[in-house]
Amino acid sequence: MLLVCFLALFGFSRAASAYSSNPSPTVLLVDADKVQCPTAQYTTIQSAVNAASAGDVIRVCADTYAEQVTITTPVTLRADNGVIVMPSGMTQNATDVSGSGAIAAVFVVNGVQGVDIEGFIVDGSSNGITGCSPQLIGILYQNSTGRVRRNAVRHLVLGTSDDGCQSGNGIEVETASGMTSDVEVSENSVWDYQKDGIAALNAGTQAFVNGNVVSGLGPTTGAAANGIEISSGAGANVTNNTVTDNIWSPCVSPTVCTANAAGILIYQSNSIFVGNNSIATNQVGIYVIGNSSKIMSNNVSNSVTLIGIALVGNNNTAKMNELFHADQAGLYIQGNSNGVFGNQITDATVGILVVSGSTGNNIHGNSFFADGATVQDPAAARPMTAQPLR
Repeated sequence: MLLVCFLALFGFSRAASAYSSNPSPTVLLVDADKVQCPTAQYTTIQSAVNAASAGDVIRVCADTYAEQVTITTPVTLRADNGVIVMPSGMTQNATDVSGSGAIAAVFVVNGVQGVDIEGFIVDGSSNGITGCSPQLIGILYQNSTGRVRRNAVRHLVLGTSDDGCQSGNGIEVETASGMTSDVEVSENSVWDYQKDGIAALNAGTQAFVNGNVVSGLGPTTGAAANGIEISSGAGANVTNNTVTDNIWSPCVSPTVCTANAAGILIYQSNSIFVGNNSIATNQVGIYVIGNSSKIMSNNVSNSVTLIGIALVGNNNTAKMNELFHADQAGLYIQGNSNGVFGNQITDATVGILVVSGSTGNNIHGNSFFADGATVQDPAAARPMTAQPLR
C-alpha cells in the first residue's frame, strides 16, 4: 500500500500500449525461414513494421534476425520463445535528441505514441563497432511512449580495446526539448553492457522502471558503468529491481576515486522515487545527485570501496532501507535538510557519514549493528564524483 501511495504521489502514469488501444488488431506474422511459421507473410521484422497500420500486432516466430529495426508506427511487437535479434556490423540508424551524436541501436522507436516490445532476445555481440561513435544501444525510445517488457538485452559492449567509451546501453529512453516520452520498462533481463543497463534521460521523460534484473560486468577499467541511470531532468519511479556488479576498478579507496560506478544513479533529476529494490556489489548502491527524491525500503549490500546510499543534494529522504556491508559508509549525506530515519545499517566502516557544511539534516531512529562508528561529521569527508552517461 505504501508503494502504491507513492506512485500516485509522484504523478506517474503508465504509458498506454498499442495493443490496448486496438481490441481487434491485425496480426502480421514474421519468420525468417518460414519453417516454424510456414504461413508467415514476412521474413524480416522491418518489412512487417513497414507494412503495419496503427494498432497492429507483429508476431515474430523463433529464428535469428540479423537486422536493425526502426519503428515509427504504433504497433505491438511480440516474440515467440527463441527469437534472437542480432545484427552484424551495426551502423548509425538514429541521432541523439540533441542532434549531435550518432547512435546505432538494435531497435529504435522514434516519435510514436504506443509501441510495445515484448519477449525478444536483443543481442549486440556482433555489433562490430570499433570506436566511440556511433553510440551502441539495444532498445532506444526517442520522443515516444510504450512498453518494453520481458526482453533479454545482452552483449552491448564495443568491439574495441578502448573500453573507456561512454557507450553500450541496454535500454534507453530520451526526450528532445519540448517533447515527451512515457515508457514502462518492466521485467527485463539486462546484462553485459558497457555503460548503462537502463537509462532515462532529459526533461520530458517519464519512466516506470519496475521488476528488472540488471547485471553489470563486475570490475572494469574503462567506462564507469551504472545499472539504472535517471538523469538530466528525467522523471521516474524505480521499483522492485535487482541490480548487481557495477564496479569501476581504478576506484580502490575513497581518496583516489575520480569516478565510480553505481547500482542506481539519479543525476541532476529531482523528485524520483526509488523503492523496494535489491542492490548488491556496486561501488555505490544508490547514488542521488539532486533534490527531493525518496529512497525507501531498499535492500543494499556489499558496497565495494564506497557507500550504500549517497544523498548529494537537498530535501531528499532515505527511510526504512536495510544496508549490509559498506566499505566506507552505509549512508552518506552531502547537502541540507535531508531526512534519514528508520534505516538499519550493518557492517559499515561508518554507519552514517555527513560531509561538513551540511546543515538541517534530520537523522533519527536509525539502527546500527556491527559498525565501526555510528554517525560522523568529519572535516575530511571527501565529496564523490559520479560518471553519468552524458
